[in-house]
Amino acid sequence: MIWDAVILGAGHNGLVTACYLARAGMKVCVVEKNDWIGGAAVSRELTPGFTYSNCSYVSSLFRPEIMRDLELPRHGLQILPYEGGAVLKEDGGFLAMYRDHDANRREFARHSPRDAEAYDIYSRDVQRHCRFIRPLLLRTPADPASFRPRDIGELIWIGKHMSGLSEQQIAEMVRFWTMSISDYLDHYFENPVIKAYLAVSAIIGTALGPMSPGSAYVLLHHYMGDVDGNVGAWGFARGGMGAITRALAASFTATGGEIRTGSPVGKVLVKNGRAVGVALANGDEIRAKRVISNMDVKRTMLRHVEEAELPQDYVSSVRRFKTRGSSGKLNIALDALPRFPALPEGAPHLRGDLHFTDSIERMERAYDDWKSGHFSRDPFQDVMIPTTIDPTMTPPGKHFMSCFVQYAPPKIEGRDWTDADRDAFGRTCLDQIERYSPGFKDLVLHVEVRTPRELEAEVGLTDGNIFQGELTFDQLLFNRPVPGYANYRTPVRDLWICGSSTHPGGGVMGAPGRNAAAEILRDAKRPARDMSDAWAVL
Repeated sequence: MIWDAVILGAGHNGLVTACYLARAGMKVCVVEKNDWIGGAAVSRELTPGFTYSNCSYVSSLFRPEIMRDLELPRHGLQILPYEGGAVLKEDGGFLAMYRDHDANRREFARHSPRDAEAYDIYSRDVQRHCRFIRPLLLRTPADPASFRPRDIGELIWIGKHMSGLSEQQIAEMVRFWTMSISDYLDHYFENPVIKAYLAVSAIIGTALGPMSPGSAYVLLHHYMGDVDGNVGAWGFARGGMGAITRALAASFTATGGEIRTGSPVGKVLVKNGRAVGVALANGDEIRAKRVISNMDVKRTMLRHVEEAELPQDYVSSVRRFKTRGSSGKLNIALDALPRFPALPEGAPHLRGDLHFTDSIERMERAYDDWKSGHFSRDPFQDVMIPTTIDPTMTPPGKHFMSCFVQYAPPKIEGRDWTDADRDAFGRTCLDQIERYSPGFKDLVLHVEVRTPRELEAEVGLTDGNIFQGELTFDQLLFNRPVPGYANYRTPVRDLWICGSSTHPGGGVMGAPGRNAAAEILRDAKRPARDMSDAWAVL
């Protein structure tokens, strides 16, 4: 049998692409190396009765257009918005955050009346940047060096899109995309803990510190999502993040698609410069008219395609693509809900994200450790307890805690991580939580510790980079993943890439997968019956 398409990897972008192609009438097969689907958007029971979101852990970026097109709520997907969060200060105080803008403003006023006034201006300015960039998420980037009609037309569209901005707003936008989040926040705020909270989204998953140029854009990347139409809101997928990929898989198989788990890829089969299928690690071959990789560009092109099939300048560019990992993760089963003395009893803040890093300077020192090749001795942790909102993940009365950690380098002082390094990293994180929640460690029933080593080995993220490539300005838009190939194509005909190393980048967004499907269907001249929104923007 010859499939219309074989997709390498059952992560969320691969499944999104698979869904759209199957709905267009193609015969599609997805192969996945693990015995489970989901990639980094997965829910797993690693200790009896406890379901972990053991990689990605919150939802906001996933495009609502995709949810509608693929009818994911009908297949069981439900996103539960969380209620805010808090920064716990070293002096015993706290800064609370809420879903409501006015409530946040009142809390800011408790720390700095001046910053409360500035918060309205800051929110307006950031939302203006979001409104500009959001329409670009579901468009294939134009190649400014190309004279193809499609690229010229896209550049004209961008020019029209920018025509509503003043000269000053354009200058501010360029500055925002290239400056550090520390410098950006200094324009608005004076209080250290307020700046620390707002800087968080600029360092999540990136090999930059808050004082690094380019970190401000990473904040914008995280602000572009929404939950139930509330832009910038975040929530938990009921049942863990695997609920997203389970719904995608159900949508895919409902239209006749096939998923094969436990099927690691050996190499892409190429004949006369064209991809004709894939050889699995066990020697089986799957023939297909086109091959679409959900793996990052480095893993795809440097590990699974013969170098002789690729132009040397392309190979060199792929090798230079930055995938430096910077993150770790702890998943913790708890016997009861921990208590944080700084927070009032019954406060809603436990139903959101908790941070212990109360200044940008502390964040930067944590990044200094990463630069020296060591995990942070005083790390930044994004701590969440999803079971305060979603009790389906644990037995009654028990809780699951997710700890996303910055910074953890891909190598420890130039060498590979060892189990001892991983255990020391885990202890450092648990000890920090204990300082803010005395008795916390007595509640711990089980801990899964994940460093970049585990993220690469299990999920296939090169160097443990959760975005399949850094979100720096030199790796965005027409430069992602490499110049000349931002349109989801590769030098090998009928070999495509649909993962987060392509535009618009990482996070559980689905946009790369949808955009890749649109390009594939355009080439095949077979419009999808359920992609009316996608075709409207092409």
